[in-house]
Amino acid sequence: MGIMITKNIILPNRYYDSVVLMRGSEKIKEEIGTNQVSLMMGTDANKDILRTTGLLTPGGESASPGDLIIAVTIDDESKLEGLEERIGVILAPKAVVKTEDYQPRSLEGAIEVMPLANLALISIPGEYVDWEGEKALDKGLHLMIFSDNVSLETEIKLKKKGEEKGLLVMGPDCGTSIIHGAALAFANVVRRGNIGIVAAAGTGIQEVSTLIHKMGGGISHAIGTGGRDLSKEVGGITMKMGIRSLLTDKGTDVLVLVSKPPHPDVETAIYEVLKGVEKPVIINFLGSDGVEAKKRGFKFARTMEDAAAMAIEASGGKAHLPELENMDKLIRKEIEKLSPGQKYLRGLYSGGTLCNETRIILEDSGMKIFSNVTKNPDFKMKDVFKSKLDTLVDMGDDAFTKGAPHPMIDNTKRKYRIIREAQDPETAVILMDVVLGYGSNPDPAGELIPAINEARKIAEEAGRHLIFAASVCGVNEDPQNAEEQTKKLRDAGVIVLPSNARASRFVADIMKRILQLRV
Repeated sequence: MGIMITKNIILPNRYYDSVVLMRGSEKIKEEIGTNQVSLMMGTDANKDILRTTGLLTPGGESASPGDLIIAVTIDDESKLEGLEERIGVILAPKAVVKTEDYQPRSLEGAIEVMPLANLALISIPGEYVDWEGEKALDKGLHLMIFSDNVSLETEIKLKKKGEEKGLLVMGPDCGTSIIHGAALAFANVVRRGNIGIVAAAGTGIQEVSTLIHKMGGGISHAIGTGGRDLSKEVGGITMKMGIRSLLTDKGTDVLVLVSKPPHPDVETAIYEVLKGVEKPVIINFLGSDGVEAKKRGFKFARTMEDAAAMAIEASGGKAHLPELENMDKLIRKEIEKLSPGQKYLRGLYSGGTLCNETRIILEDSGMKIFSNVTKNPDFKMKDVFKSKLDTLVDMGDDAFTKGAPHPMIDNTKRKYRIIREAQDPETAVILMDVVLGYGSNPDPAGELIPAINEARKIAEEAGRHLIFAASVCGVNEDPQNAEEQTKKLRDAGVIVLPSNARASRFVADIMKRILQLRV
């Protein structure tokens, strides 16, 4: 093998969405025979990632946020000949022929093809959502806005207009919904049932719905609201509309609400909507003490697993998830392999709600957690690209996804981060989520395992051991198959727990014992 060289190719003023970039990078890897390929928009955050991983050249430094950077490390520069010309073909949209498989390129064209459609899913750059969203509402369509980086003013305007017209506006930054059994965006293949969910959390819907499925229950509808819906400014417009729709839905017997704690005024307004309801309601406001919910007679769940279990019980089923055998023995065996200097946790998450739940569980255990999902200014990460002490990072945050694929689609940034954490001699545990379902990476475990193996090699060569733990958010009916993904991870030495909450408590136990050994 020759000397490895890194090259950056810049395509000026060429914006591509994350799915196109992911598919393009895979195609380029196949064409030139290297795994070291990154396609990223030239934002400062993306250049920081390329810089820290050694993939940014002086030419790439000059890229603007609207430019595409193709970063390649290769052993033979001749393989790059003509690549710049081929890139345009690789990333170009395919030509569309108007046949029975015709894919319309405008809202008007879509309505012409599907005149009975009543919902539009918008996934475009955030600055264009205002115009397209208004058009859809004017045509009588409910909205699911997948786009992020949408202004607060646009969100409020669209939701108020939707409310006036009796139309749901789910989002912006709404990653998951399930309507009449149809999985929208990042959602899982869960069975139909009598449990309805309204959530200001995409992976919150995914975790609760998949756990309900695993426990034998099913979902009537799962309505995503977008993360800002329960803020004082937005006022919970979509949450309240979603609750009202499920309260009148004959196929929904149990309601589950999932979110970070709402603004107090919004929380009060939600309870007013729920006043006097006969259907069981489970409240899962992650990080809340639940006092207000319980005072008003509602069941309060501390974790998403608890919410799923309570919903199953309320719907007449019996909640059960399998336990890992010989847990104490496993923990002692793993800790014995650590070197004296290893003492910190690094959590690398693709799901923000899963990351936040883990933070809450670990803080409840007495740990101090640095994170980009905490509101505590003393522990808010000043630099999301650098871990400090015990750290949990939501890598689906805008800082990582602006101009680049979401980690549920493409794990490139997470793979680099795994290797960087392994290089830190104080890292003891690396904790991850693996999220399955429509829209997610077709083989997330398979994509992560080479980085896990490389991280182990780095640690072993330095006389250290790394503990890897994870949970798989998904079901066997998903395209990726949860059982197969779990087996791949376990075969690679990753300890896989049956829920995010259990993975969090497992790691909390490990960290507590590590601390006791170091005292």
